[in-house]
Amino acid sequence: MAKITVIGAGVYGLSCALALLKDGHAVTVLEKGRIGQGASGGLVGALSPHVPEDWNPRKQFQLNALLGGAAHWAEVEALSGLPSGYGRVGRYLPLDDAYEAEKARSRIGGAGRFWPSEFSWQVIPEAHGLAPEASPYGVVYENLSARISPRLACTALAAAVTKSGGEIVENHAAGGLEGMSVIAAGIGSAALLAPYLGEGRIRGVKGQAALLSGGLQAGSPIVFGNGVYIISHWDGRVAVGATSENKFTSASETDDKLDAVLAKAFLLVPALKSATVLERHAGLRPRAPKPEAMLGQLDEHTFVATGGFKTGLGNAHAIAAALVQIVRGEAPDIPKDMSPTHHLTKRVKQPMPWQILS
Repeated sequence: MAKITVIGAGVYGLSCALALLKDGHAVTVLEKGRIGQGASGGLVGALSPHVPEDWNPRKQFQLNALLGGAAHWAEVEALSGLPSGYGRVGRYLPLDDAYEAEKARSRIGGAGRFWPSEFSWQVIPEAHGLAPEASPYGVVYENLSARISPRLACTALAAAVTKSGGEIVENHAAGGLEGMSVIAAGIGSAALLAPYLGEGRIRGVKGQAALLSGGLQAGSPIVFGNGVYIISHWDGRVAVGATSENKFTSASETDDKLDAVLAKAFLLVPALKSATVLERHAGLRPRAPKPEAMLGQLDEHTFVATGGFKTGLGNAHAIAAALVQIVRGEAPDIPKDMSPTHHLTKRVKQPMPWQILS
């Protein structure tokens, strides 16, 4: 058993802390603000798979994480006595042009090959709640996607950590790291990682979202169309989002970009227009040099589990399980894209076939 300090009380940090506690370690979580203060305190919570084509280890890792999500969150809820908002509700993808519809149908076979048999990708003529004009070529329905309430999930994870014997210290900024530690602080990881990886390796991507009073029946499938997610949460409130901004003036203020997202959502699901906007939210999501999460060992005593960008909520428990293996000195079956070394490697653009001279 080792004494391990986890830096960051977002979904990655708390998931890692819980997994390490279950493995027999003594764990303290240090959070410079409050639990779930960063990207993990957002509104959306879509847990969706990659499209079932051009399969690779990254897609398989995410699929495995999504498949294990129901059991994981059920365990967290049992340990904490609190809800996470998790539910496997499926997803609708409205098809608004013939080319997209053709591609969608071509993926039916891929789902049959790469997904377990109980999950499917199908094209249906229409879907309840969707505007017919938003899906003139039909609607993809897949039953693998799930949704979760990010804030409830973090609260439940934190309770599970403390009830499992861990300690969480809020309003405690991490200074020089001593002993065994896991850097899992989202965008706050940048300064802590600088001695190992150099400056600016973790950056924030701004996301804006809104929470509405209703507009879809609770438990409805997720809607994803025109770059917008619409998620009916367990309590009937509906989250709409999100932007993905690399350049911005304020990280915490919403603006007309969120108005544009809401306008798209109203075109997809007209019933949302009559709902009340309960909250407008903006925050930063952590992005490592590459889109994948960064997971690995930095030196004899220091580990990293951060990044994740858009997949953090869905794969946090799988990242945590892999981290436990790394701490043990084992080699988990994870995509090489996640290693710190890979994140520091410049991506080489491959020439197209017609650009290669014979």
